[in-house]
Amino acid sequence: MEWDWNFVWQIMPTLLEGLKITILATVLGAAVAAAVGLVFAILRMTAPKPIAKVTGFIVEFIRGTPLLVQLYFIFYVLPDIGIRLPALLAGVIGLGLHYGTYAAEVYRAGIENVPRGQWEAAKATNLTGRQAWIHVILPQAIPPMIPALANYLIAMFKETPLLSAITVLELMNQAKSVANSSYRYIEPMTLVGIFFLIMSLISVVFLRWLEERYARVEER
Repeated sequence: MEWDWNFVWQIMPTLLEGLKITILATVLGAAVAAAVGLVFAILRMTAPKPIAKVTGFIVEFIRGTPLLVQLYFIFYVLPDIGIRLPALLAGVIGLGLHYGTYAAEVYRAGIENVPRGQWEAAKATNLTGRQAWIHVILPQAIPPMIPALANYLIAMFKETPLLSAITVLELMNQAKSVANSSYRYIEPMTLVGIFFLIMSLISVVFLRWLEERYARVEER
């Protein structure tokens, strides 16, 4: 089968629409992962022992099961108990929860790297625990974590084709739909690979820039 440029331009708007959904799912999933990961990390480090243990079990359970299984559970099993979610929302929650468990370990390592004296200084100035976290600990802990968190963002972007399994019309699902309706696979699947390659290369360049920037900050 020969490459058909006319067909490429014909399907390009559909694939770009899918790429937009892919990027949207990645960005929203990353926001959920960042928030969930921080909650998991703080609970494991500061909550009473029973709660910390339960949180640790949840984190290990989510991390130890495949993302695809989690997506199927959220989208296909939860409706059986009355919880119905739109496909994109289910995908965002699945991505966010899954990668939130990895982000939790990044947060934990970053928080533990904050010198103990900072906690004592916050206590000496009569800051509450909440104020110490917000104004003293997290502002110092989070910046060095950003390159590692960005790395998981790239990994999440590469995992978005799994969302096609729960009917999200992201890039891969759009490409499969085009291919199945036209019986031409070479153009849509090649374009999917090219789109992912371009976005991944851009992300890697951005990640390298973050690593160099925060390496310079730490040297100061």
